[in-house]
Amino acid sequence: MIPGKENTVDVGDVVEDFVLPDEQGTPRSLGELLADGPVVLFFYPAALTAGCTMEACHFRDIAAELRAAGGQPVGVSGDEIERQAEFAAKHSLGYPLLSDPEGTVREQFGVRRSIGLLPTRRVTFVIDTDRRVLAVVKSEIRMGVHADKALDALRKRTAPPR
Repeated sequence: MIPGKENTVDVGDVVEDFVLPDEQGTPRSLGELLADGPVVLFFYPAALTAGCTMEACHFRDIAAELRAAGGQPVGVSGDEIERQAEFAAKHSLGYPLLSDPEGTVREQFGVRRSIGLLPTRRVTFVIDTDRRVLAVVKSEIRMGVHADKALDALRKRTAPPR
């Protein structure tokens, strides 16, 4: 959480480091992930559901473009490690899926739902290597827009000045 803010992360904010296990149970920190370039951190409600599968597969399908623009996708949900592993394997995702069953990182980013069956709102953050947020994408129903807008933000980051 950012001091003085009501539990939201916005463009320009610097986010704190965190550590969560990936789908293999390996602890992954934001700082470690950022060592390889900007992170496209996308929060999704639940692994193996129709909408989340569509979103995750779109990130998979444009992962090469994201990497060419310097970035990398990383998914986060409240699912347990085993469910994340099943999700990643079933759809050959090829990027980290972080498990946040306690909701600490969802709370940090302001995407934890207070009511409803699914504890996570669908929000994507493009985070530069200095941990500054370059873009925030919010859409609960347009799953493909998250990866596309993240790619646009990464391309603008690397575009030469005019």
